[in-house]
Parts: sequence; C-alpha cells; structure tokens
Amino acid sequence: MPLTEAGIYVAALRLVDADGVEALTMRKLAAELDANPMSLYHHVPNKEAVLRGVTRMVGAEFRTVTLENAPWQERMRLLATDFRALAHRHPELLAYSFSHQPDFIQPDDPFWTALTAIVAAAGVPHPEVPETAALMVAVVIGVLAAELNGSLQQWASLKPPGAAADADEATDADRSGPDRDHMFRLVIDTLITGLEGRLAAGRR
Repeated sequence: MPLTEAGIYVAALRLVDADGVEALTMRKLAAELDANPMSLYHHVPNKEAVLRGVTRMVGAEFRTVTLENAPWQERMRLLATDFRALAHRHPELLAYSFSHQPDFIQPDDPFWTALTAIVAAAGVPHPEVPETAALMVAVVIGVLAAELNGSLQQWASLKPPGAAADADEATDADRSGPDRDHMFRLVIDTLITGLEGRLAAGRR
C-alpha cells in the first residue's frame, strides 16, 4: 500500500493511544507502517509535524449531535460532553495538544463551528462571539487537562483546613474519590450560569 500523509497520521494515532506521545518516534512509526524510516520524510518533516497533523485529523473528525431547536444551554452541555468524550478516547494525544499546541483548534473545526454557533444563539453580540467562545474553551480545556493528568482528582480530594482527618469518619464517597462526571457538569453549569447572568445584565 502506498505511503500517504493521512496513513502516517492514522498509524501515529494508534501508537500514541497505545504508548503515549513520548514513546512515538519516526523509527517506530516507520515500523508500524512497514516502511523505510527515511521515506516518512517525503511526507512529514518531523515528529512535531506528525503530532500536529494527528491532532488536526482528530479535531476535524469531532462529531456532536445537532439540536438546532433546543435551548442553547442544552446544546452547550451536549457539545462540552462530546468534547470531553473525545479527550477520553485519545487522552495521551489531547493532553499533549492542550499543553503544546495552542493552534490545535482551527476556525473550520466542527467543534469551534458548533461552539460559536451556540454562543451566538445565546445572544452574545456578534463582535464578542469569538472572545466569549475562546474563554469558554480555555476553561473547559483547563479542566480536561487537569482531569487527564490526575490533578483534578488530587485537588478535589484535599480537605479544607480544620476538617476532620479521622479516616473512620470518611464516607463511601470520600473513599471512592470525587465524581469526575459530576465535577465536569458543575463546570459547564457554572459557565452557562455566568453567561446567562452577563447577558441578563447587558439587557438592563
């Protein structure tokens, strides 16, 4: 089968999903494709370019249910939930992208297209749609990055100063750790409530 740029990205994604970004090398990628390592450089210049291409490929394949007649709040929750599901399908890649590829979201990506449409439907003035969407993305990505690397779980398990430290008093919920699904819903609800409040204040 002829070597192609798209085929390289697909193979790279398999390797990253299996072993992580740090384990990906051009030599391993060539072995996965049963190709000469030097032949890869006819299609991609280096590992960084491969990762950028893989991330854009995954971003372009993002899909969410379109609920055109639903309230914008419901559409926002669904979009955020589907984006989180994508991050958990490819946790190694997305964790890397969140930290190293600020341009991994492109103007024509399905996620950005859907998000800006929802923000506009909420009633945000047209000139403010991009910056409002960007701030929402920043919050969601920050939460997902902390979730993927374990920081969120650790922080949510910290007890407030003065809280009882007796392990015998711990509830079943304390022992199992924080509910990440609940925490993510809380983040999205907080974003929605904040935007609702801002729009209501602007109409006064």
